[in-house]
Amino acid sequence: MFSIKLSPHIFLIDLKPRGLKRFIASYVIRAKKIAIIETGPKATIPNLLAGLKEIDVDLTHIDYIMISHIHLDHGGGAGSLLRHLPNAKLVVHKRGIFHISNPQKLWVQSRQVLNTIARLYQEPTPVAPKRIITAEDGMTFDLGDGIELRVIETLGHSSHHQSFYEKRSQSIFPGDTAGVYLQEFNVTIPTTPPPFHFEKTLASIKKLKQLNPKLLYYSHFGQAANAVEKLQSYIDQLKLWANVISKKRIKESTLEEIREEIEKSDPALRNISKYVKTHLFMNKGTIPQSIEGFNKYFEFIEKKANA
Repeated sequence: MFSIKLSPHIFLIDLKPRGLKRFIASYVIRAKKIAIIETGPKATIPNLLAGLKEIDVDLTHIDYIMISHIHLDHGGGAGSLLRHLPNAKLVVHKRGIFHISNPQKLWVQSRQVLNTIARLYQEPTPVAPKRIITAEDGMTFDLGDGIELRVIETLGHSSHHQSFYEKRSQSIFPGDTAGVYLQEFNVTIPTTPPPFHFEKTLASIKKLKQLNPKLLYYSHFGQAANAVEKLQSYIDQLKLWANVISKKRIKESTLEEIREEIEKSDPALRNISKYVKTHLFMNKGTIPQSIEGFNKYFEFIEKKANA
């Protein structure tokens, strides 16, 4: 089973990369029109299609694919999925259009940064420009039956990131703006890979808080209540990581030394450290890349100040 019914009109499909449960989610919003939020990587498209079959979705009736950003684990499967959905259009931020249509550079950079993980996700298939809708902040998509999705530009995790707000249920699909949520531990950890912008991320989270949402639907992973509290907690956590990393950088610490200091300082990461070390994608991807994102951000700030 890949699909889980979360509400009368929202379904989660667990994409299970390499069989790993509860790590990457796609969401299906069913009304008169049907939208899919996040495709996941190319490698998990067969699982997404299996999930759609489980909830009896006719592929010809899907109207929109909406991705928060073009990173392989969120939008890498868009081109492959569209080949199965003859009437669907892809909703993507304007800064992501070139790379989703011409993913060669994205693929090269992803392999350099993610190494083995990029190969597990697989190389993206290009998306034809005629199948793309350019998203803008505040744009709305009326799916009928009182269900409406609004695009919320949320920069910081990337320069082309957007989240989606569903007004009827007061729900937000934050992509990576709200971090990685580990349901089984009720813990959130940062996802801040380079090029990461700290201040823009904080502004984006505050922007989501202002909507006073009730629920968050994390791409990594699943539904969570107490949305406002979780967003504020994530702001506090990012500030903690920033403080630790900035101080350790001054001492020219290694990545491992910085990671150890964060584990000492952040109870969330400390409580799940054993779990993370056995989790391929988080141990070799999310955690080291998040630290590197902060490092690169501080380097950028220093160069800008000295220019």
